[in-house]
Amino acid sequence: MAAFPLAWFPTQSSQSSSWQSPPGMQAYVYKSQRKQDTYVYLATRDDFNAIPDALKATLAPFEFVLEVALTPDRRLALADAAEVRANLAGRGFHLQMPPPPVAPVRVPRRND
Repeated sequence: MAAFPLAWFPTQSSQSSSWQSPPGMQAYVYKSQRKQDTYVYLATRDDFNAIPDALKATLAPFEFVLEVALTPDRRLALADAAEVRANLAGRGFHLQMPPPPVAPVRVPRRND
């Protein structure tokens, strides 16, 4: 499963936050059945109450995909594991969106 960058919800910076990201924690990953390549990490398994209602209405239903230990040495494909841990500690969830589509490259053609 690929991890995607956080797109809708900025994290709190360490300067403005009184909480710290735990050094390691369990995360429970669910994929949206409505939005392709969109995943939600939860701090507590099946705790969909952590997700705002408007977002839940857009993405639900969810399918459980994976339980993962987010340790300091954990690498995710396109997301920062520390940012995911901070979102889980602060909000109880982390949203992973698909990467934006890449625009096709136009190659100039010669008139031969």
